[in-house]
Amino acid sequence: MPLPSGRDGERTISAYDRSPAIELPPGEEIRRGDALAKALTDAAAAHGPRAVIAVDTYPGAEVPALIAQLQSALPDFTVIDVERAAHPAAHLDEAFRATLTDDRVFGVMSHATIDAFYDPAAVAALRGEVQERAGRTLLVGWGATRIADADVVVLGEMARWEIQLRYRRGMPNWHAGNDDEDPLRKIKRGYFLEWRAADRHKRPLFDTADFVLDLNDASAPALISGDGFRGALAAAPSRPFRVVPYFDPGVWGGQWMKQVCGLDDASPNYAWSFDGVPEENSLLLSDGASVFQIPSIDLVFAHPRELLGERTFARFGAEFPIRFDLLDTMEGGNLSLQVHPLTDYIRDRFGMAYTQDESYYLLDAGDDAVVYLGLKTGVDRERLTNDLSRAQAGEISFPADEYVNTFPAKKHDHFAIPAGTVHCSGRNSMVLEISATPYLFTFKMWDWDRVGLDGTPRPIHLDHALANIQWDRDTEWTTENLVDQVEALGAGDGWREERTGLHELEFIEVRRHWFTDRVPHQTNGTVNVLNLVEGAEAVVESPTGSFAPFVVHYAETFIVPAAVGAYTIRPHGPAVGTECATVKASVRGTAV
Repeated sequence: MPLPSGRDGERTISAYDRSPAIELPPGEEIRRGDALAKALTDAAAAHGPRAVIAVDTYPGAEVPALIAQLQSALPDFTVIDVERAAHPAAHLDEAFRATLTDDRVFGVMSHATIDAFYDPAAVAALRGEVQERAGRTLLVGWGATRIADADVVVLGEMARWEIQLRYRRGMPNWHAGNDDEDPLRKIKRGYFLEWRAADRHKRPLFDTADFVLDLNDASAPALISGDGFRGALAAAPSRPFRVVPYFDPGVWGGQWMKQVCGLDDASPNYAWSFDGVPEENSLLLSDGASVFQIPSIDLVFAHPRELLGERTFARFGAEFPIRFDLLDTMEGGNLSLQVHPLTDYIRDRFGMAYTQDESYYLLDAGDDAVVYLGLKTGVDRERLTNDLSRAQAGEISFPADEYVNTFPAKKHDHFAIPAGTVHCSGRNSMVLEISATPYLFTFKMWDWDRVGLDGTPRPIHLDHALANIQWDRDTEWTTENLVDQVEALGAGDGWREERTGLHELEFIEVRRHWFTDRVPHQTNGTVNVLNLVEGAEAVVESPTGSFAPFVVHYAETFIVPAAVGAYTIRPHGPAVGTECATVKASVRGTAV
């Protein structure tokens, strides 16, 4: 089956940029190899013959390889692996048993600090060893800055996606010895435990680090100055920007992103694109010759008020609350039938502050595309529960069409999905998912008799799902409240604005603008997240020239920080003379 055509009858092939970058401050250089070694040697030389360099890494870094590289590059230094003071794996497993739980996917959000991962006696011994040394010392590992008052501080950075890929290739969690464990369990341990403790540890280092080290390519680490790192982060909230997207195959994945976004045709499919998830994505910093990768959450940590806005920051803290991602089922299969937890449930069971309310915006759709949404009126609760239990046991295939509404889905339809609503996208859909950020919390109810790409059954969380289904969201309620609730809001010369959602139970507001000419926008003191959902190309501009024109392409997500204030969007390049459209999400009730 060919992919369906676009709104104008032709498929829009995007000039999609998979490596968007922001500029480092003028004069900042990305150093590798000999240049990296020279920068560290020169910095240490200012502190005499007993200088101490601390390279504070992140869980997921290949510390033995890094130590070998640094020992070779800096032969005058004695290199000490600080992670030899870590608690043994059995101790860590027992200490964090309640946090990690026995579930494959879900743990409990941890408030642990890095101290909980280290043996105090071993740490004290390391500190004594450093104090007694007569020559230059290089401390390497997560927590290296805790061992000594280092003369030169180097902050090592890792992207979440790279860590997850390493888990899949067999890397264990931090000193866990679980090389052969299910990657989902490794990700769970990272998400709920290690990344939380590591982020608490690294945030104070932002202000003091002399250098920052990109550890995503284990064979070729890269270095920038701390001032360059801080300067890039300080400048980012003054202009629109994009994070670095990543793409992943799945059992229900489709073919649309391959064609439209120019992805590798050798992959059998692509199911997800995460483009607009600062918790997960990265930022690329460019010196004009090469790029340096940091987690985009660093920007949220460093400048939350400028990025999010005062009121959004007051409500959520240094956390980016809006997520955009793409779900491709074109020539693929249905997503799993699922439900998301209510706020009270996710807070009580998993320690999360808010839940994964979401929506499906249809970037494209086949003639047979549907969205499963809400329960059919008159559904027998006991019978549905029994059929789901039997399906989970492998006794039957769950008859979803008997219990769940199906709504025809066409390009530019928008379906709201507040937590507690049974839902999934059907095959032959291209969904822009606009949602709140807690991305892990999908309770699968039924997965259409499938196994994962690894050949093992995908996790079903029926008990959690049944505890959260809102049984009164029947056919009538769903139709009246959640299906394509479009409201005209205003118009101007060459543009019109609509509200497309979300439901009043959800904190995200979504506006759509259709335009053939320049559209005025205003952040109103809160972060805006947008996607170009129609048209080949558009340009974002400042009415006062406060930032350089920023070009975006079809299906790209981009972020306009709260500090930007007024901005405009108009068709650009090949889109001039055509009608374009953006969808824009913001946090409801935080505008000033």
